[in-house]
Amino acid sequence: MNQLWLTAKLDIVESLRARWFQIYTLVFGGIVALLFVFGLTESRVLGFIGLSRLLVTYIQLTMAILPIFVLITTVRSVAGDREAGVFEYLLSLPVALQAWFWGKFLGRYIVVFAPVFLAMLGAVIWASIVDIEVPWNMFAYYTGLLAVMALCFLGIGMLISAVARSTDMAQGAAFMIWLVLLLFLDLILLGVMIQGRVDPEIAVTLALVNPLQVFRTAALAMFDPQLIVLGPSAYVILDLFGADGFRLFALAYPAALGIGSAALGYFLFRRGDLL
Repeated sequence: MNQLWLTAKLDIVESLRARWFQIYTLVFGGIVALLFVFGLTESRVLGFIGLSRLLVTYIQLTMAILPIFVLITTVRSVAGDREAGVFEYLLSLPVALQAWFWGKFLGRYIVVFAPVFLAMLGAVIWASIVDIEVPWNMFAYYTGLLAVMALCFLGIGMLISAVARSTDMAQGAAFMIWLVLLLFLDLILLGVMIQGRVDPEIAVTLALVNPLQVFRTAALAMFDPQLIVLGPSAYVILDLFGADGFRLFALAYPAALGIGSAALGYFLFRRGDLL
């Protein structure tokens, strides 16, 4: 455990010095600041006003930005160390591979989740100062969504990084995965399959394999429990899960996907050639 925490601490220190982390922090902090500047807390959409409206917009923007940031920066982790010759020094040090791999995973998770959460927390603190009502249930659930979103794509990134033999290959694979997930947002796959007379339950189940679709649908469910904006797909989703069941699924499935991907990445990393 001591080796794991030391590795995590080292990764955090290195990330704090990196320019990508400064840009990453500036992006999410800037989003919240701009939403306040443009008076989003004073607008009303579907009955939501104040901080609720800001949180809804923030979570939607985060879903578009966070995955690609996490994937691109994470895939450089293991692949970059391999290219830099770090593993040659690692083999000569009393550091277990398990502690090194999961230490980097833990350190990178703290680095990618903290700015996103602190930006949203800052919005809540400012809202409390200026006497804007804080929707604590929405804040708590969106915090959970952000946590599992970061965990999901961090695990996928660690898997890609462990498999790829070079940084360029790792970044290309990460971008392709992100692009494929974006292409199947808004239930595009569902529309195609229904036209082909595929059973709706099967079509929706396949569409919800996409973690981005799960995040987006769960975010919509917080202010539209009946998922009216999804049309007929909502009936299938609510029949399969129920409103509360789908919210739990939106937290459990991405978390399991992220941890499973990271575990597979560690298995392949341990069995592969470090040099």
